[in-house]
Amino acid sequence: MQWLKIVVSAIVVVGILGTGAVLIGNHFRFTETQLRISVPSGELEGVLTLPREGDPRGLAIIVHGDAAVTATHDGLYAPWFESAADAGYATISWSKRGVGGSAGNWLDQSLTDRATEVSEVIDWAKTQNNIPTDRIVLWGASQAGWVLPQVVHQRDDIDGVVAVGTAINWLDQGRFNLLAELDYSSATPQERTAAIKASDETRAMLERGASHEEYLAVTQDDPPMTADRWAFVARNMYADATEDLAKSATAHIPILLLVGEHDRNVDVAETEAVYREIFGADLSVLRVDAVHSMARPIIDSNEPLALATAVFWPRALLAPEALDGYRGFLTELE
Repeated sequence: MQWLKIVVSAIVVVGILGTGAVLIGNHFRFTETQLRISVPSGELEGVLTLPREGDPRGLAIIVHGDAAVTATHDGLYAPWFESAADAGYATISWSKRGVGGSAGNWLDQSLTDRATEVSEVIDWAKTQNNIPTDRIVLWGASQAGWVLPQVVHQRDDIDGVVAVGTAINWLDQGRFNLLAELDYSSATPQERTAAIKASDETRAMLERGASHEEYLAVTQDDPPMTADRWAFVARNMYADATEDLAKSATAHIPILLLVGEHDRNVDVAETEAVYREIFGADLSVLRVDAVHSMARPIIDSNEPLALATAVFWPRALLAPEALDGYRGFLTELE
């Protein structure tokens, strides 16, 4: 029975050490306060993070990408919150509509609705005495690329933009993502042909305004789009950021584009080329050894490692140069 005692003792020690590691790895350099954000389009549940020391010198506004995202992205935003806090910035983020305590349904929104919502949150923040709004920066990922330029063009109080893996054209992005994933999975020629054919058939149905029922009757998607998702895609599928980017460029504010060199979701080479042409000297581009989410490639390709890292040291999920670049961008803003 001696071996059993040794195993039990080892498990206890590992448990104690593991608990300590989790506590240390999840201790971030910011404070977090829950928010109820009352705006004309409906109440939102959010968070406000602040530097642990000193008065904040500005405010970062988080604009989510696709999917049903909570205010903290289930904790995945913590390294971004911390980087902003290290630069002296507060951050506001909120759960998408229908997620957590936020009213409504995000899948009922157009991209213009999302831009309006961001603007409403900024207006609300300006009425709060404890939130610094003298300097405002938008941080947006992926689908936010169609939202950010609308907000900048509509307002005169945005001082900078951080665009993380943003796309230009919705339909082009969808095709790029399909082909990139087929390449990544080493799909056979037959699998490629079938996948492209199915994608083309779905797009044709969307273009002719087919109902969700018609789609369900023929689709091979696994799982198929829900009725709400079908309507969301139909509402937004013709999005192209080019015109809004050009309008926003007249503000002549600093833009940081974070580009993941292993991005399979977005054609970041196209995004970079369009941004460089439109923003010129106002643009800084940081190419990062990362995938679309700014996660390190080894994390993206190794699920057990990703899970362990998320539990014990979530900062290490993301490419450190992405966080350093964000912190530096905020620090240098005047």
